[in-house]
Amino acid sequence: MTKKDPFSSLRIQEFKWFLFMRLGIVLAWSMQFVLIEWEVYRLTKDPWSLGLIGLMEVIPAISLALFAGHIVDQSEKKSMLIKCFSGLALISIAFCLLVKTDIAAQLEKDTILFAIYGLVFVGGIIRAFIIPAVFSLLGLIVPNKEKPNAAAWSSSTWQIAAVFGPALAGFLIGWIGIFASMCIVVVCVVVGIFGLLQIDKKPILNPKRGEPVMQSLKEGLHFVFQNKTILNAISLDMFAVLFGGAIALLPVFATDILKVGSEGFGILRAAPAIGGLLTMLVATYIPLNKEAGKKLLVAVFFFGLSIIVFGLSTDFWVSVVALFLSGVFDGISVVIRQTILQLYTPDTMRGRVSSVNSIFVGSSNELGAFESGLTSRLMGTVNAVVFGGIMTLVVVITMGGLSPQFRNLDIEKELEKE
Repeated sequence: MTKKDPFSSLRIQEFKWFLFMRLGIVLAWSMQFVLIEWEVYRLTKDPWSLGLIGLMEVIPAISLALFAGHIVDQSEKKSMLIKCFSGLALISIAFCLLVKTDIAAQLEKDTILFAIYGLVFVGGIIRAFIIPAVFSLLGLIVPNKEKPNAAAWSSSTWQIAAVFGPALAGFLIGWIGIFASMCIVVVCVVVGIFGLLQIDKKPILNPKRGEPVMQSLKEGLHFVFQNKTILNAISLDMFAVLFGGAIALLPVFATDILKVGSEGFGILRAAPAIGGLLTMLVATYIPLNKEAGKKLLVAVFFFGLSIIVFGLSTDFWVSVVALFLSGVFDGISVVIRQTILQLYTPDTMRGRVSSVNSIFVGSSNELGAFESGLTSRLMGTVNAVVFGGIMTLVVVITMGGLSPQFRNLDIEKELEKE
């Protein structure tokens, strides 16, 4: 058997710029979300207000996702992303002004909160277009045979940003304050735009340019729901993220349960990302393609168990380890799911398929934050997290039992057919 090169996709120059772009944007995104969470909880001391942050982003992200996918499939990806990233930069600048001490002092608390939620809502609109555009651009940069390796590196880059973003945000809150931290977010967005500018424009491969919107959306939905491999992969991850969304309640755990302050909050927020990063880096050396279906189900099952342990823990370091392990198992899930989506989606439909995926999975992060905030208010913070972990286990057991074809999925065999 030929030894696999763990750096094969990195030999593609544009792919390296793609990773640089993704690093900057996701770092900005993850930092900004944490800074917003902390500021909102500082103002309200109410877990429900954290849930509303997720709701404000998920409403436009879900509502516009299918339409955005249609637009992406009809458009040149680089130009669209430049517009989207410029919009993110403007939003980040607005957040900087909003939290600036002398400006904030002149505003009522409710005015600041409404403005934050409004900016998050606009960010959700932009995000609806970014997700399918980035997914489509990756597919046009990397050939099929390199997509499993590229998926691992792309996911690892995302996790690197997710590691440093929350941790950096948590520490910077205490070191330099919320305003200076928000300014660093703006710099990260500019770094992402610079990386994008190094990538050439790509051809529009959709042979049905100008196709009516409703017909295009119908075709995209039909493809996803007919392809059981894609449908099961994104459904499994959606329910896991939806019910296992303990991350949204971390400010409550850090402040009121574990009592570790902003520095401890940064560590807790970074722990799952560190676990995911290590897993994804290992995946570049040890591919997860063989018996991928079983590995995906097992990974999500243990993700649910980790969330339960975190919810029950009253010890800071036990909580950190539980979150770290949740990141390890979530990392396995992400690599396998991204490989499935890249391999099983034709170039002409990448925007629409990615948009459906963003409805199922991407938006479930924010919807999960809303669910966590709601259940926390109804049954208490600890009970809400434990309930979410248990529901994740139920979903995995149900899907594993009802879908033997997905359970026996082997990506390695599909690649050998190429």
